[in-house]
Amino acid sequence: MPQTAYELTRCPVCDALESSEIGDGDAMRAEAALLRAFHERRLRRGVPPSQLADRVEFSQEPPLRLCQCRRCLHVYRNPWERRETLEAAYETEGPAESVLQKLFRLHLPLARGQVRRLTEVVGRRGTGLEIGSYVGGFLSAAQEAGWTFEGVDVSPEAVAFASRVGHRVTLGEIGDVDAAQAFDAVVIWNTFEQLYDARAAIVAARGLLRDAGVLAVRVPNGGFYLTWRGRLEGAGRAAALKVLGHNNLLSFPYRQGFTERSLTRLLGECGFEVVRTFGDTLVPVADRWTTTYGAIEERVVKRLQRLTQRGWNAPWVEVYARRATGGR
Repeated sequence: MPQTAYELTRCPVCDALESSEIGDGDAMRAEAALLRAFHERRLRRGVPPSQLADRVEFSQEPPLRLCQCRRCLHVYRNPWERRETLEAAYETEGPAESVLQKLFRLHLPLARGQVRRLTEVVGRRGTGLEIGSYVGGFLSAAQEAGWTFEGVDVSPEAVAFASRVGHRVTLGEIGDVDAAQAFDAVVIWNTFEQLYDARAAIVAARGLLRDAGVLAVRVPNGGFYLTWRGRLEGAGRAAALKVLGHNNLLSFPYRQGFTERSLTRLLGECGFEVVRTFGDTLVPVADRWTTTYGAIEERVVKRLQRLTQRGWNAPWVEVYARRATGGR
């Protein structure tokens, strides 16, 4: 793999310079070691390395430094990976076919719920674009429900897989989508937080939407991570490990984590009004490589979270925002 290149940044949401350090490189590497130990106790012996993707191994290394903006409370890496490093990490990824098939099966039930919520917000079925369509789980669920969706993704392997299961997917980024098109909805699930320029993506999405069209994003909750990270020391350690570990938040393998304040601000400045928020957990990931104890624990933890942690109190948050009317 090419050497990772970094750059310093201001807050990517409000451009503020002042921030508070959450963890330096040593602290984040220690947290990554906690994550590995967490999964090693819940995976069977002999698990193939390919099955560790998005559980122990991620597209990006642990943060060199994680901080929080003092103005809008946004959580982000600083320094963070340069554009060319980020693009190389995703464009050269090549998960095994078996991993892609497993991810497709895992994402489909979650995607059906997303399609239902999107239809309720839009008020009808229509046309849509998914940014970061990956294996095509959402595209399949949307097709089942009567939507006409297409996708765009930077991974050649993901595009090829989604195409094989019957979907129209463009290799590239949102800027590669024909600007003459007009969609009823643009969705960015589990990808928005990894984009190099999230603000530019929202602006581009607005230009692709019809008046009153809906933009939907699903993001890791930076505020939730900070709250539970603070419980890793002391009496609440065991519970914090389970909550963060089962939701892919331990070691924070993301470029940034949104808070209610930071995401609402970003959407508003780009011409959107938030109309619905839905709190959720990470999609279930237990499979044949997970121990019986690990699978049961994951189901129990996430069931309890869905019952008690709603909206911005949940580890993952879906936000549906309507495009202001008037011009494209």
